[in-house]
Amino acid sequence: MKMRIPVILLIISFLGISCGVNRSLEQKPVIEGINEIDTARTRHSESYFSLGKNQLYKNHHGIWELYLEGNALERGVANGSLTRELIQHQETAFMNKLQAMVPSESYRGFLKKVVSWFNRKMHDHVLPEYQQEIYGISRYASNDYDDFAPAYVRMLYLHGAHDIGHALQDLMLVGCTSFAAWEEKTEDNQLLIGRNFDFYAGDEFGKQKIVAFVNPDSGNKFMMYTWGGMIGVVSGMNEKGITVTINAGESKMPLVAKTPISLVAREILQYAANTSEAIEIAKKREVFVSESIMVGSAEERKAILIEVSPSNFGVYEVENSNEVICSNHFQSEAYANDSKNLKAIEESHSKYRYDRMNELLSQSEILNPEKAVGILRNRKGLNDVSLGYGNEKAINQLLAHHGIVFKPEEKKVWVSANPYQMGEFVAYDLDKAFSKFQKGLVNASVADEELNIPQSAFIETEAFKDYEKYRKLEHDVKLSLSEDIPVEIEKAEKLVKLNPDFWEAWYLAGIIYYEKEDYKNAVIHFKQADRREVTTRPDEERIAKMIRKSYRKL
Repeated sequence: MKMRIPVILLIISFLGISCGVNRSLEQKPVIEGINEIDTARTRHSESYFSLGKNQLYKNHHGIWELYLEGNALERGVANGSLTRELIQHQETAFMNKLQAMVPSESYRGFLKKVVSWFNRKMHDHVLPEYQQEIYGISRYASNDYDDFAPAYVRMLYLHGAHDIGHALQDLMLVGCTSFAAWEEKTEDNQLLIGRNFDFYAGDEFGKQKIVAFVNPDSGNKFMMYTWGGMIGVVSGMNEKGITVTINAGESKMPLVAKTPISLVAREILQYAANTSEAIEIAKKREVFVSESIMVGSAEERKAILIEVSPSNFGVYEVENSNEVICSNHFQSEAYANDSKNLKAIEESHSKYRYDRMNELLSQSEILNPEKAVGILRNRKGLNDVSLGYGNEKAINQLLAHHGIVFKPEEKKVWVSANPYQMGEFVAYDLDKAFSKFQKGLVNASVADEELNIPQSAFIETEAFKDYEKYRKLEHDVKLSLSEDIPVEIEKAEKLVKLNPDFWEAWYLAGIIYYEKEDYKNAVIHFKQADRREVTTRPDEERIAKMIRKSYRKL
């Protein structure tokens, strides 16, 4: 972890951790009438469940298709009952990731108190409707983590995990990239939107994916690509042809949680019919991290960026152009002189990915969904330079939770099946899907299979298999180095053999040699790392520092 985190924890301990925490741990929404709600899930098979008119079906791509309707409590209870195994799987995956990052039991105990203190006011910033929905889901959460926080409070906390992960940049990979194009940039002039969602909380977290179709008692019907227990939106589209995707911006470490970004995005999907209404919704909510919300509008045939942060608000809308690109820095006038944003542009990989996306869109002048997917899967850097596999400078970092493509004017969406965004992109038509669900239980996939986009040929190659081996080896090596466990020299050479164009493979190999006091080979490997496309300026500085240290040892 970065050194700033323990400092913040120390400050919090002096402030008094118990302040306001007990009240927040005991907080519950209004749940009047919950005892009258049907909770009896019918298990038709291992891949098909129903509860009243609600249902959950697993298609042959491994994607769960969820349909929910009713008021907030009804939706929450149905969601929790139908997806209970998926909720518990995601929570276990997330908590195991936390345990791996913080192996000390005593430190985790302290962290639990800090998390409770940090989130003590979150419920004040979450709409009562969404509190009720989360409460309904929480009734089916695992009992294994009740010592961390009560189930409802825990489920509420997890809706802020995306925000905290982006603020810390140690919990999740931060590298989402998205684009929108319309008019002469697309083959039928219609609005087309694509994005990669690079939120990483471990391999287990990304295994179970849900495409949820929600028919609430108020607002718009909508779909979202999500996971068990999550009612917030990271990628979604409503019946009016409004789409929402979120991209993290550079954030300070917040000291108190407010509205999770995913719940702001959810409110936009559920209640907005155009970009003006989306802006007004976003303006009303206090957030605790910086985020770009790309909103596409079928009616207006355009996309805009709503750029929010705890102390600022901006809207970016292109003029004399028919495309918008979004990575992880802000573009509106409101942030033109923002020091954090300028630093992100200067030192991170956000501007590089922005430029690469611009390059790819220029090369593919007339876009369609297939070409959009090809762009999302692109693994090379500017001017097609090889980045190695797993480099955050790539549009496709081979680590995304999902890729998604929207065609809002036709209410069509394509979502990626595993692995990453390299599996088949499965097509759905919102109007057709909701029509089927509302007629009664479907007991089949509602996907438009004939419109599916095939999986990438890359996942059948030896290079992909080598990358999967590399990821496991890299994880093991980093874990050993962090715990001062000696690493065999053979692993150094295996790293660079499995991923020879990736700077970090050479860097880790150099560290292994350095730890073995083989400073000559350490210098060689650090210099090889420096010759490749290094991800960020701080990474470049780390390499330069290790080269100097190695030379001093020779």
